[in-house]
Amino acid sequence: MPDRPRRPRLRRTLLAALVTFAVAVPVSGAARPAAVPAPAPTALGPLRDASPAALEKRYAVSRQDIRAAGRMAAGHGDLKRAASLRAMAAPGRQFLSFDGRDGGRSVEVTGALSSARRIAVLVPGAGVGLDAYGRLRRDATALREELGEGAAVVVWLGYRSPATVSPAALTTGRADEAAPGLRALVDGLRAVRPAALISLLCHSYGSVICARSASGTAADSLVLYGSPGVGVGDARSLRTRARVWAGRGGGDWIARVPHVRVRVPFVATVGFGTDPVAEEFGAEVFDAGDGGHSDYLLPGSRSMTNLARIAAGAEPSGASR
Repeated sequence: MPDRPRRPRLRRTLLAALVTFAVAVPVSGAARPAAVPAPAPTALGPLRDASPAALEKRYAVSRQDIRAAGRMAAGHGDLKRAASLRAMAAPGRQFLSFDGRDGGRSVEVTGALSSARRIAVLVPGAGVGLDAYGRLRRDATALREELGEGAAVVVWLGYRSPATVSPAALTTGRADEAAPGLRALVDGLRAVRPAALISLLCHSYGSVICARSASGTAADSLVLYGSPGVGVGDARSLRTRARVWAGRGGGDWIARVPHVRVRVPFVATVGFGTDPVAEEFGAEVFDAGDGGHSDYLLPGSRSMTNLARIAAGAEPSGASR
């Protein structure tokens, strides 16, 4: 009899090696951001009113919470966190919510949410947090400028992002915990801006979170880019009415990640399954250009142009089913 195909076995071997490497990496650096103390935030409740006055009141309360967290971080001796929080608390910044504990959670708006006809929600992946928040702010600002008037971009950092190379980045655990919060945000946005076009732009591990929140989502579009897989075999399994898009840059290293799901005894199920840009997944695939894993929202890039077109309700260039 002929030998069985070796490709599945090779993929499993590669994934097992990745798991072993991730477990062996010292976790002290990954744990440090979560160890910075912060005070309990002001209880704001769900978003129910998007009038300019109500939003400004909410933004002012969050600004006070950010400043309080910055003072505590400085007293703790973490000058990097304190500097990042000072920038986040600057006049004109618009945070719907903020909690500096356990690594930090925040939801920031760029643009005028009270009058937005198009709302793009950025869901970041692994390796981001309050200490590297400037990158998220940069991307949100660039996307808002690309979308133009009548648009708002919401940066949802609603979970403790796993380190890029870590066991948590290989399983759906963090995504399962984060998904209800993302769904609640989108429900709130739909309630206060019922006629707006809402898109979830989900990068890397963020695409796993979006997939976990997809069933029953109030979003109109679900965009998976730079994705390692989302934990299901195909787009139909997401059980969503949202239009599902997928894209990957030509220079993105995520293409080399084995797209499998493997049960590792005594550990967890690791890996995320089918590649969202693969034909068998069934998403609508858009041209994401030639950029790398962190380049999707670079001004002037093909990926930025097409992500903005999707968020605006237009057809991206180079799209295929």
